[in-house]
Amino acid sequence: MIDESGKQMGIIPLGEALRVARSRDLDLVEVAPNASPPVCRLLDYGKYVYEREKRERKARRSQRAMEVKEIRLRPKTDDRDVEIKTKRIRQFIGDGFKVKVRIRFRGREISYPEIGRGLLERIAADLEDVAAVEQTPRMDGSSMLIILGPLSK
Repeated sequence: MIDESGKQMGIIPLGEALRVARSRDLDLVEVAPNASPPVCRLLDYGKYVYEREKRERKARRSQRAMEVKEIRLRPKTDDRDVEIKTKRIRQFIGDGFKVKVRIRFRGREISYPEIGRGLLERIAADLEDVAAVEQTPRMDGSSMLIILGPLSK
């Protein structure tokens, strides 16, 4: 048995351990049931649960969910417009976001997916100094997409 300050009290029978816990107005909590003999601890269980939940809430607050930004293009997008979109992708990645670049095909454009794949690969090559390809170009219905993420430091 371990007391509330963390000091070992030795091996104590269950009845006596419960009496000690009641006399100190604490709870007897089994912390290692598979040990031989089982290890129990004296503590205020309500306070323990409250502090554990408080730590978990603080940990959740400090985590930031990874947000994915999306840039949409067409296979016939002009080179200058692609440069502007590439600059915007660079800003998003600099801010720590993942970026999904989607090329939408309309009508007969779907017959030439190699144009879209070439455009996506060109964008990935332009950004290889700041971004890593997390998902290679693939078709998704009538569009082709690639996912870029910040380089791990």
